[in-house]
Amino acid sequence: MTPLAHLVALPVRAYRLLLSPWVGHGCRFQPTCSIYALEALERHGAIRGGWLTGRRLCRCHPWGGSGYDPVPEKDHSHAGRR
Repeated sequence: MTPLAHLVALPVRAYRLLLSPWVGHGCRFQPTCSIYALEALERHGAIRGGWLTGRRLCRCHPWGGSGYDPVPEKDHSHAGRR
């Protein structure tokens, strides 16, 4: 994980440590949004991982989706192109 991704992950880790036990385990998605955020930051870095996390959090509402929603794999199809 990049240093910037570690910094972005701090609020997620704080949520998991301090608030998650009080909020309960009623996440609509699998993996949970906080685990998704950490995986996205690990796999994609701070910018794209943060964007994926924000997009996931925007879907987490009563009229949003639910079910299995994994972090997308890193796309290497554009690697080396100029």
